[in-house]
Amino acid sequence: MNDIAVPIRLTSLAHGGGCGCKIAPGVLSEILHAVPRGVVPEALLRGTENNEDAAVYKLNDNQALVATTDFFTPIVDDPYDFGRIAATNAISDVYAMGGKPIFALALLGMPINTVPLQVVRRITAGGESICAEVGIPIAGGHSIDTVEPIYGLVALGLVHPDKVKRNNGARAGDRIILGKPLGVGILSAALKQGKLSETGYRRMVEYTTKLNRPGVEFADMEGVHALTDVTGFGLAGHLLELCRGAGVGAHLRWSDVPVMPEAVEHAKAGIFTGASTRNWAGYGKEVTLKSLQEWERNLLTDPQTSGGLLVACSPESEAGVLEVFRRYGFDAARTIGSFSVGTGLAVVA
Repeated sequence: MNDIAVPIRLTSLAHGGGCGCKIAPGVLSEILHAVPRGVVPEALLRGTENNEDAAVYKLNDNQALVATTDFFTPIVDDPYDFGRIAATNAISDVYAMGGKPIFALALLGMPINTVPLQVVRRITAGGESICAEVGIPIAGGHSIDTVEPIYGLVALGLVHPDKVKRNNGARAGDRIILGKPLGVGILSAALKQGKLSETGYRRMVEYTTKLNRPGVEFADMEGVHALTDVTGFGLAGHLLELCRGAGVGAHLRWSDVPVMPEAVEHAKAGIFTGASTRNWAGYGKEVTLKSLQEWERNLLTDPQTSGGLLVACSPESEAGVLEVFRRYGFDAARTIGSFSVGTGLAVVA
């Protein structure tokens, strides 16, 4: 799993990992509600409302700037893979707004007396490799000496002001399509316990470093009514954000939800994350489960790092959305349910 000899396990230096170290949804909601709204210029098309994936600022009639930041503690021990995953995750929020990335800034926090410089260099090199794949530069950044290792990016992109995809546009009758399989948090927990296979590790890295490029094309599709990506709050949490923002309910068919096979094995064995439990405590009252077992619920709330795009689209656009996913190599993309009149999320086996 490591391409260089690493004298330490990065995951052992952090209390959480990846998007699993996000502040719990209930606590975050209380924090945000206590913050004064402040200045909101007319050009700010998207801000903090409804937990949007990024801010969007109109520059002119044809261009709007998409700005976001994301960083976290190690989800894997390999420093190069950690950098790649963190960069992919940060850039995903630009894609989730329908934007095209243009450049990034690096955010780095390291316990310098603990982590060797060669390891730090491999982390940053991993992030740079993803930006090179996207075709954008890392044009600067900021670094500090911290207790836990932290890495991520400020990612910026451009989108037409009329084509910004929000997370509050879902309509009753829309199809729900998920671009990547679930299970990243559980595989990361298994890795920490020394129970993740080489195959499981490769699959986890494969999905967490796969860029959500289809978001750029979804910006041009009128039938795509809402868009977000699944990260730390799990599939249920981010789907509920779409529901609340649009004032609709959602029905999910659990049997249609793509899940990484080894994640199922570990979930059945009782491996899950603390973030999954916190997620359920934060929004479980809005979810109705029918015939689901506890391990399945833990997958439903499993924090995803660099997870898949979550699309709300008209029935007429469903085939087109799936075709775009397939063209970009997202073979696991599936229609997993639909939106309806009402509130909350209902999940059936």
